[in-house]
Amino acid sequence: MISVLKKYFAFGSIYQKNLTRGLLLTFIHAFFEALQITALWIVFTDLVHGTISNTTLLMSLGTMLVCIVGSFVTAHFTSVNFCQANFGMAGAKRAEVGDRMRHLPMGYFNEKSLGDITGIMTNTLDAMQTMGGMVYQAVLGGLAFSVMICVMMFVLDWRLGLLTLITIALFCATMELLQRFVRTASDRRTAAQDSIISAALEYVRGIGVIRAFSLLDSANSRFAEAVGRCEHENVAFEFACLRFAVAQSVVAKAASVTMCLLSCWLWLAGIMDAGICLTMIVASFMVFSRLEMSGAFSSILRHIEVAMEKVSALLATNTMDEGAGLTTASGYDIDIKNVSFGYGTARILEDVSLSIPAGTSCAIVGPSGSGKTTLVRLIERFWDVDTGVVQLGGRDVRDYQVDSLMENFSTVFQGVFLFDDTVENNIKFGNPGATHEQVVRAAQRARCEEFIAALPNGYNTRLGENGSMLSGGERQRLSIARAILKDAPIVILDEATANVDPENELELQHAIAELTKSKTVIMIAHRLKTVRDADQIIVLDKGRIVQQGTHDSLMEQGGLYATFVNMRERAVGWKIA
Repeated sequence: MISVLKKYFAFGSIYQKNLTRGLLLTFIHAFFEALQITALWIVFTDLVHGTISNTTLLMSLGTMLVCIVGSFVTAHFTSVNFCQANFGMAGAKRAEVGDRMRHLPMGYFNEKSLGDITGIMTNTLDAMQTMGGMVYQAVLGGLAFSVMICVMMFVLDWRLGLLTLITIALFCATMELLQRFVRTASDRRTAAQDSIISAALEYVRGIGVIRAFSLLDSANSRFAEAVGRCEHENVAFEFACLRFAVAQSVVAKAASVTMCLLSCWLWLAGIMDAGICLTMIVASFMVFSRLEMSGAFSSILRHIEVAMEKVSALLATNTMDEGAGLTTASGYDIDIKNVSFGYGTARILEDVSLSIPAGTSCAIVGPSGSGKTTLVRLIERFWDVDTGVVQLGGRDVRDYQVDSLMENFSTVFQGVFLFDDTVENNIKFGNPGATHEQVVRAAQRARCEEFIAALPNGYNTRLGENGSMLSGGERQRLSIARAILKDAPIVILDEATANVDPENELELQHAIAELTKSKTVIMIAHRLKTVRDADQIIVLDKGRIVQQGTHDSLMEQGGLYATFVNMRERAVGWKIA
């Protein structure tokens, strides 16, 4: 338990003042509660000796009032400090996780499922902010109260004090055993809860495919399996805790009864004063009821510990090195020298070298799986190369701050992602500080004005999840407007015209023309008219550059590019994409 407490304070480092005050107030609160025993002892002693008076009653009443007021005030401020600390640290950790994710290599997201990351941002930190302070307050408060009662017991009668001390020691030992025993069960429970999130996200995101292929029964079965597993692990965890809760309750009840009987025996034997005897009987129920409450909450400590470990593990993930920490590029020439890269043991690129002068256009083509998208992602530093170097303006991209490097690129992906927000805010994502007039000009250049005007509230229309209100071509043009507003010197088109219907293709080509004016352009495209005017065309095959030149020179060479051009409509197995 002490180790968990240390982790808790370390986890909430920026709120340690609140946690410290909360902990201190917990002990003061326990003192006021324990002080009530003094008031009872005063009354019982005078009562059995027949010396009770108004003074005695006033002293007892005054003590009780002090205890009640002190308990109320300390309980209030304890809750305030723990609430501020827990909700504050949860919010801070969410922000820290969000910032950390910006600087993680894309490989991290390949290894981690969306459900895992979502679980950390939701369930895991929810457990911290809702239960953390309450659990520690209950566990530590109960123990502190018991210890103070034990001290009073020693003052009044050493034998009962010793019995109380032994009971507290047994109870703490049981709590420690509980922590160790439920460790595995708690880990499995947390994993099962995360699996539900993953299954639910997969089900919702794939509902279109599920319906199209009549896989509702299969998908429901997989989701039900995740739910069943979670139910099983929750039950197993609760049963594990229940066994120890019963044991703790037995210890507490047995100790309470023993203290009552021992007090009565000592009084009957003439060894103990009757006032002390009555006080001990009342105190026995008070001290051990609080111990039981501490035990009931102690089972949750492991759950909180797991939450802290998961968040800390994510935050400890190595970020991308920022080398010299450059914030500004001296030029926009791109040089790729002897670059090799792979995912795990699978090699994607081998010894690739090329130069893209500033202000020129470069088209990258090749069969599916040849490494086109990977090469572009290395230029943007979504991943780091295994060997070789990628340079921007004569400097290794690893020398730049990650955010500063990305300011030089505007990327239009094949799969456009739009936020469930207004049209204007989706466009402003490219430049959050842009004015409405700048947004409108960007939309006009991207040929978005007509369909935006047709929307119910124009630029203030919410687009729904991932722009569900728009067609594929409209979403693509909106993403181009976003890139135009960003106005980065380098434009990357990742199959920007793929899967666009003929009705939207002309508008999209005009939008792209506006976007790429006076820019360095790198395009991955499968449409001939998109790449034939490029200053250079790079042909990739099996991770290597097999041809390089203009459209005319490559057609004269023959080879893979010419084969594609001559047979593009019947090509099977690969495309310029």
